[in-house]
Formats: sequence, C-alpha cells, structure tokens
Amino acid sequence: MAKQYSTWQIAATYIGTVVGAGFASGQEVLQFFGYFGLRGVFGLILATALFIFFGYTVLRLGHQLAAESHLEVMHRAAGPWIGRAVDIITTFFLFGALAVMAAGAGAIFSQEFHLPRLLGSSLMVIITLITVLAGINKVIGSISLVAPVLVASVLGISILTVTKNLPALLANLSWSQVPRAAVPFWPLAALLYASYNLILSIAVLAPLGALGRPEHLLPGATLGGLGLGLGAMAITLALITTAPAVTALEVPMLHIAGSFTPLLRAVYSAVLLAEIYTTAVSSLYGFTARIARPGGNGFRWLAIGASIVALVASQFGFSRLVATLFPLVGYAGLLLLGALAYSALREIGLTLQIAPVRRLAPVPARKLLKEAYRWERRNGRE
Repeated sequence: MAKQYSTWQIAATYIGTVVGAGFASGQEVLQFFGYFGLRGVFGLILATALFIFFGYTVLRLGHQLAAESHLEVMHRAAGPWIGRAVDIITTFFLFGALAVMAAGAGAIFSQEFHLPRLLGSSLMVIITLITVLAGINKVIGSISLVAPVLVASVLGISILTVTKNLPALLANLSWSQVPRAAVPFWPLAALLYASYNLILSIAVLAPLGALGRPEHLLPGATLGGLGLGLGAMAITLALITTAPAVTALEVPMLHIAGSFTPLLRAVYSAVLLAEIYTTAVSSLYGFTARIARPGGNGFRWLAIGASIVALVASQFGFSRLVATLFPLVGYAGLLLLGALAYSALREIGLTLQIAPVRRLAPVPARKLLKEAYRWERRNGRE
C-alpha cells in the first residue's frame, strides 16, 4: 500500500471504473441521456459537475482515513446507521455490476462474433478474477493503463459520426423518446447516473485516495470527471445523430462503428471488451474487499464464489439488467451523495471557523492585554 499515484493515474483509474459495458456500448448513455434528445446534453453537464465534486470528496476521505475499502469512507461520511445501509446497497451493487459486465461481454460475443453468450461471459469473469487475485496495485495498474485508450476510442468514433452526418444531427435536435428513458426527468436522470456510478467507483476511489498524494487528489478528480463527461457527451451526440435506427440495439455504438468499416467495428469490439474488463475488475475487487481482508484465503475463495454466481446472474440479459438494476441503485445511492455532500460542507464550515483563531494565535498575550487596558481607559473616560 506504499505506492504513491500521480494525478494522471488517479484520473485514469476514476474513468476506468465508470466506463464499462453500459457506458461504451451506448446503452447506459442512451437510457439516461440520449432519449431526452438535446435536454440530455444539459443533464450531462450536471452529471460532470457531480462527478468532479463527489469524486474528490471520496478521494480526500480515503486519504484522511488511509482506507483499505469503501467502508471507512461511508462510516465517516454518513455515520454508523446510514453508513451501514449505504454499505449494504453498495456491496450489493458491486456484485450486480459484475453480473452486468459479464452480460455485456456475452452480448458482444453474440452480436458481433456470433458465438455463445455464455462463452463471452465466462472468459470475462475468468480474466477479471485473475486480475483481482493479484492485488490492489494490479487492479489500479490495469484500469489506469486501459482507460486512456477507451476514452480516445469513444471520442474518435463519436466525433467521426457527428462530423460525417452533421445535417442528420441538426435534423434530430428535436428528436426524443422520453417514455423509453430510465427515469422521466433529465435532472433526475443526471443525479441518478452520478449516484450509481459513484457507488460503483467508490470501491476503488477510497483506497486509491489513501495511495495518492494530497496535492494530486483534486486535479485527478477534475480530470477524471471531465473525461467521463466528454466521453458521455460524445456518445450522446452520436446516438442523437443516428436515432432512431440504433435505439433498438443492445450495443448501439457497435452499429455506429460498423457504419464506417467492418475493421473499425472489430476494433471497437475489442475496445468495448477492454472497457467491460476495467469495470468488472473494480466491481469484483470492491465487493470482495468489503467482506474479506485483501490477500487472505477468505478473500480468494469469496472472489471465486462471487465470480461463479455473477456468471449465472449474467444470463438474464444485458439491456434488461441495465434498465432495472442501475436506476434502483441510483435512487438508493442518493443517501450516499447526501452524506458525502454533508461531510464536505461540514469540513468547509469547520475550516472557516478555525481560520480566524489561527490568525490570532501568533499575537503575544502581553500585546492583547495592553490593547484591552487602553480600550477600558478610553471607554471609562467617555
């Protein structure tokens, strides 16, 4: 746990824990932003600000507490009762997110390679398990290494789509299908999107904060939040440009990539699998580290058991899992956002109260008594 991570590594790890199957496939962005049309862009701006603020709050608390898992951060922010409730929700969602990532891998194998879904899900779970058993440094290293490629690929495909079909984008600015969105209001969608993604990323951000230098935490959270916002914004514009043709597909971004060349579609399939891998790794590690101490035999056996159960759960289908699980956990995660916001504001308030005392402390006591004596004589004469 002695390694110190740079600003760039913190930002890349933050991005990598969020951009998974739902994000890069376009399915998640479509359900929370794309179906709102142009209003979804405003929702993304709000979500980006939330990513920066809450990402930094988690990193800072993780550093202060030298956290090994998300549990310490939750108890500090929310107290024992709410913290325990949010902890249960987070732990459950980390397991659920692993199942969603496995389902996403199966969907790609089926839609793109015409291979059994179970094969894709099984391979993803096995690779994820091997990485997690190697330890937290391997988890952070693998995520931060892959994340820049993921964001560059998403931005590249989306920008190409928009520039190539600019008239279609302008024509579709009034398009929307709000009844198909995960929630009916775009501000609420932005809040829930940030909420469940924070629950997903806190499992890695909390121990990452303990491994980073204090001066790197805010820049890392800012770069990470901006990277997530720009990536989701690019996907949203690409989806609006190609709507409604892509809205019925489980992996709409694969269809968009394939509209250029079959080779680009194959490359994006590989990138998408890499993105699924980063989120699956953070989810399995966070779930297992919460229940068992990392490095022990209990940790290893729990990781193996959780992987097997998640593989079975993944067979329920990718889009169904995204549409059902993510909004529910987003609502529950509002407790966590409220607790973190209260913790941050409370610390700001304490800082403001302490600051005047720190300015008075260096003044010698003799000088203060002398000034008080002069004030009394002056007021006494008046």
